[in-house]
Amino acid sequence: MHPIISARLTAAALLIVPGCAPTPQPDAADLIVTGGRVWTGNPAQPWAEAVAINGNRIAAVGTDDEIERSAGPNTARVDAAGGLVTPGFIDTHTHFIYAAFGLASVQLRDAATPEEFARRIGAYAATIPAGSWIQGGQWDHENWGGELPHRDWIDAVTADHPVAITRLDGHMLLANSAALEAAGINAGTGDIAGGTIVRGADGRPTGVLKDNAMNPVLEVIPAPAAAIEDRALQDGIAYLLARGVTTAHNMGDPALGKDGVRLAWRNLDVFERARDRSALGVRIYACMPLEDWARLRDRITAMDKGDAWLRLGCLKGMVDGSLGSHTAAFHEPFTDVPDDTGLLIHEDDPEAIYRWALAADAAGLQVNVHAIGDRAIDSHLDAIERIVSKNGPRDRRFRIEHAQHPTAGAIRRFGQHGVIASMQPYHAIDDGRWAEKVIGPMRARTTYAFRSFLDAGVVVAFGSDWDVAPPTPIEGIYAAVTRRTLDGAHPDGWVPEQKITVEEALWAYTMAGAYASFEEDLKGSIEVGKLADLVILGRDLTSIPVAEIRATVVVATIVDGEVAFQRDR
Repeated sequence: MHPIISARLTAAALLIVPGCAPTPQPDAADLIVTGGRVWTGNPAQPWAEAVAINGNRIAAVGTDDEIERSAGPNTARVDAAGGLVTPGFIDTHTHFIYAAFGLASVQLRDAATPEEFARRIGAYAATIPAGSWIQGGQWDHENWGGELPHRDWIDAVTADHPVAITRLDGHMLLANSAALEAAGINAGTGDIAGGTIVRGADGRPTGVLKDNAMNPVLEVIPAPAAAIEDRALQDGIAYLLARGVTTAHNMGDPALGKDGVRLAWRNLDVFERARDRSALGVRIYACMPLEDWARLRDRITAMDKGDAWLRLGCLKGMVDGSLGSHTAAFHEPFTDVPDDTGLLIHEDDPEAIYRWALAADAAGLQVNVHAIGDRAIDSHLDAIERIVSKNGPRDRRFRIEHAQHPTAGAIRRFGQHGVIASMQPYHAIDDGRWAEKVIGPMRARTTYAFRSFLDAGVVVAFGSDWDVAPPTPIEGIYAAVTRRTLDGAHPDGWVPEQKITVEEALWAYTMAGAYASFEEDLKGSIEVGKLADLVILGRDLTSIPVAEIRATVVVATIVDGEVAFQRDR
């Protein structure tokens, strides 16, 4: 048991004021954080009361009295006011730039009916110049019973705008007639390998495109101006800092833009512009498309892997689609569609993922692969075993992104081969509303199997999949600890045997995230010498009823030794 440290009674507001120590100290701290309970993530010193910071590094961790002695006349102070201090949260799976643009687009996640869906799109279209593309949205057809949307729902209200709005999982979109025409998709368009053009009874496309079938539309969307990209990035940075995220892993988008450049490389340009003018604000681990492994290898050879703000070295591949789009690849058919087992993204070239991953691994790059269904997960574990056998042992840290529906045997194989399960706990309380009607109760037993993975010795690193889900680690911790679905139908937790503890969830959002990018010596815990990235929460998550975790607020976020976000209290 960890000792219980009584929170000091302090003012209700967070205070950042000049220090007033009577005698200057030769090594006086630039900033001290006192008055809270510190969860360090360091097994050698799991709990403390206060932290001292010099420059951008942690200088001391100890009691309030010990840290007070490091203060000088110019030391700034942060009063945690009885809250919990943790390492900065690391979100190991985001689609940063796309999600940042989505903050200003039409919001469809909670549209409850087809009528509301169409009304919101029409209202948004009326606010933007004619000809502008409408993207984002993050609609969820489960909100109105599962019927897929149709372009006929929105054509009348978007006559002046091409529309390509995505389902919240990012694996299917609805295009209106203008967007389909721009992409050359019509009744005569053939099927697309690794994707689906949904068609009506008359054979005409309904506008819903799944996985690879989305590419013809995505490839005709004009690239935004650099200034607009830069502004969206700053909006995204502010959004993450307010939620305690100090590092984000960006999963590079392999889609080609209208200019023929992969979106992932455009995104890297945006990050680099911000880094070069000291405006990045949130640390980025930028993963590029797996098929571009040689380009990344050559770039790193010429320019190295980057710095503490922007780091390269990882690649992102795709094996299958998603559960909500019925494109995740399973061994057995979906319960509600008995003739469908999902799809493999590279079904026209089944060895593509293995071939690229083998070469990337031989080049010393980290390979992260999206796999959701049990068939997809097993397929990639098979590939990993072949790669290890061919390339030999090394500290490679393969990651399987999502790892949502593994078999019990697959969970053991993760542990045997040191594969990181890069998971997004919010998905469990979202998908848990309807998942069993899609895969049945037996397969649900190892769905979002946090407990089983940890028990098998697997490193579980948490993220959000923003903008598929909100980038809110507090909600992710709540989801992993309670597994209470968003509809309130499972008050004791959906598949409750897969719950984990608050401290295990904190670890997954901090140290495990740092380990997942080979940065555990730099960040992820509150230890002397590490980067001074901290979060202050309004309440101690480890000592409150778990049902109250979700309502806990981020009071302040410290990045690189400076207060980057502060909430009014």
